[in-house]
Amino acid sequence: MTDPCTIVIGAAAVLPELKTRAAAINGEVIAFADGDALRALDAIHRRKPTVVALERLFAVSPRGAALINRIKADPSLRLLEIRVLEHNSDYSRVVPRPAPAAPAALDVSGTRRAARVKIRDTVTVLVDRKKATLVDLSIVGAQIVATSSLKLDQRTEIAFSDTVDNIKCAATVIWAKLDGSSGSPRFRAGLDFVDADGGRLGAYAQRHKA
Repeated sequence: MTDPCTIVIGAAAVLPELKTRAAAINGEVIAFADGDALRALDAIHRRKPTVVALERLFAVSPRGAALINRIKADPSLRLLEIRVLEHNSDYSRVVPRPAPAAPAALDVSGTRRAARVKIRDTVTVLVDRKKATLVDLSIVGAQIVATSSLKLDQRTEIAFSDTVDNIKCAATVIWAKLDGSSGSPRFRAGLDFVDADGGRLGAYAQRHKA
């Protein structure tokens, strides 16, 4: 069920104008500065608004594009309309969504929202500057195996690096368990990305897929 409200996101300086424009679209308006994208995403998941409106300059930024990709990839937000606005003109555009795809398999916590690519077992990443093995990767999250302990809801930074690109993003541990299959203690965990660049991560996954 959706909430008949609009969540609007843009630069703090133009939020008053954006709120005025968004009010003409649909019901209650809840505004977030573009630096509060994480809080905005949390509100989107809690409120299930009818419309999310992004200021045009934010929408075309890496963080704005990543937020749009997150919304598109989440089946629970499939009824939500994504709209791009300008604060100082009548410009308004509805962001198209791809045709529905078959649901992706769930991970151990039942939280997978986008199909993940299996990664070659030689690929490593840095999680809080410590090396970890990358198991699989999507535009919204990853599964890793690390030698250091990871805890549920822990905030981390993950870095992907190869000869083509260097990508860093914040992430939250959404599940973690001890993995003793190798004979020495390791920690297997699922990470949920925050403000990640979905396009660059998708390209990275394709370069390193098993």
